[in-house]
Amino acid sequence: MSENASSHTFQAEVQQLLDIVIHSLYTDKEIFVRELVSNASDALEKLRHTQLTEKEVFDNDAPLEIQITTDEENHTITIADTGIGMTRDELVENLGTIAHSGSKKFMQALSESGQKESNLIGQFGVGFYSAFMVADEVTVYTHSWKADGEHLAWTSDGKTGYQIESAPDQARGCKIVIKLNADFQEFSQKDRIQNILENYSNFVPFPILLNGEHINKVEALWRKAKSDITDEQYTEFYKFIGKAWDEPRYRMHFSADAPLEINALLFVPQQNTELFGFGQMEPGVALYCKNVLIDDKPEGLLPDWLRFLRGVIDSADLPLNISRESMQDSALVRKLNRVVTKRFLKFLDGEAKSDAEKYADFYKTFSRFLKEGIATDHESKDSIAKLLRFESSMTDTGKMTSLDDYLTRAKDDQGSIYYLAGTSRSAIEAGPYLEAFQARGLEVLFLTEPIDDYVVRSLQSYSEKTLVSADRADLELGDSATVEEGEPLAEDRAITLCEFIQTEIGEERVEKVETGKRLVGSPVVALNPDEMMSAQMRQMMQAMNPDEPVPAPKVRLEINPRHDLIKKLDAARESNPDLAKLVVAQLFDNALLAAGLLDDKKSLISRGFDMMDRALAPS
Repeated sequence: MSENASSHTFQAEVQQLLDIVIHSLYTDKEIFVRELVSNASDALEKLRHTQLTEKEVFDNDAPLEIQITTDEENHTITIADTGIGMTRDELVENLGTIAHSGSKKFMQALSESGQKESNLIGQFGVGFYSAFMVADEVTVYTHSWKADGEHLAWTSDGKTGYQIESAPDQARGCKIVIKLNADFQEFSQKDRIQNILENYSNFVPFPILLNGEHINKVEALWRKAKSDITDEQYTEFYKFIGKAWDEPRYRMHFSADAPLEINALLFVPQQNTELFGFGQMEPGVALYCKNVLIDDKPEGLLPDWLRFLRGVIDSADLPLNISRESMQDSALVRKLNRVVTKRFLKFLDGEAKSDAEKYADFYKTFSRFLKEGIATDHESKDSIAKLLRFESSMTDTGKMTSLDDYLTRAKDDQGSIYYLAGTSRSAIEAGPYLEAFQARGLEVLFLTEPIDDYVVRSLQSYSEKTLVSADRADLELGDSATVEEGEPLAEDRAITLCEFIQTEIGEERVEKVETGKRLVGSPVVALNPDEMMSAQMRQMMQAMNPDEPVPAPKVRLEINPRHDLIKKLDAARESNPDLAKLVVAQLFDNALLAAGLLDDKKSLISRGFDMMDRALAPS
């Protein structure tokens, strides 16, 4: 040591705390690079503020930048900044005391003076000590911003204490020289450090030079004003952050101060790769704090159904020193989740209203994510429901309607939103369930995707209107203004025919046979009394367990007493009972087929051939 050198011991509990920092707080050793770059950025931000308030600053013309130098021969890495620097007392206070934070103290001073908070990253004092995870020795060379400040060097092995001595000709700021431990000499390699910087420090607001090469060339657009960013810059940023080649469908750029300080820039891509069979998309929204990456795929930052989004969420409220690795403050992440999700749903709703055609194209590609959100995100499902779109009995083929638009066409006394599920629009329209609603001027939504069954079960209601399947057995629709021409079967004959049909089909397959008011042009309809075992649910269960047949459904059968086929069946019941029994079986299977509940179609086909043969036989 030189004559003016002084030796110091760390505060009483330093060894225990250093042991925590070095061996427990961080499991990923490369994090020390992020921490020291963040500290350097803090120091530069402090200096920039100081230059505005102080007339005389040491080495005032030095550029505000971070210089990193790797030396494989000597196994060292040096991280230098031209920031605020430290005095002798500040070296003792800031580096001799674990968890003492100069940044935190500086922000408190700004707050007390009533000035705008500066863009500081460091909030806690342990970041610097992460260097000792990989070091045999750390030396900090420094000169404070004050013109009369000392040229100093602080040296420690992180175990026995530290020394402070004079070190002539220091530039303003701090230069940290890390003599790497034999186990961590990889960090003296340029490529290794460049990879870390490009992954985690690309958006630090000051130039980072690695062995003289400028590394962080991409701007942190999310922290800039929208008016200062061109469409081309947004697109290029999207391609960079999303590793994409196309242009985004939508972008949402917003800032908020409450309940959290948030700067977010989110993009919706053109393609949904899950549709191409490439497996589930990985989350693509990274979490930053003051331009420094905390986690590129943070768990729980956004709900899983928003995994198609790409972009950045930056929050200054994060406890950066721990959260970069562990994300232990789950309550804060949940709050970020709620705020950003709510904001994005509001954004999508606005886009849907301002450009319905563009939104329809988005919905065609990404609707499954929204529907997944209805089924899995209870807190957001009402907001997501506003974004759902379906074809309906009152829209042209290919045109979709929202639930809000449906309600504008609903009858004044209509307490329900009606829907029908099926494999396609044409299949739904060909079935017998729709006619009762058309006859009464009631609109029915068409649900044609398997997930739609989960959607309506999860949603249950919308805007105080219950979602009701149009094939429910217990529906009361009232009298129809449109009825089929002709007289119905006499009531006593209709009752006898229902009993005949019940006997032929069997109680194990049909719960009840009765006449009803819902049919207009069809002779018969099968109604599923079990709402929890819809046709879609049965298909799903069968797909999940192909070796275990789903039990045959037990339905209610409703006949149309005005239909000619029913009248002829009633007559055949007495004149040709064998043919009547054949017709009953065929009608029943036809009804199950229309309901999506017929598992075995062989009997339907063979019986149809038999009936054709009988019909063509010479009399």
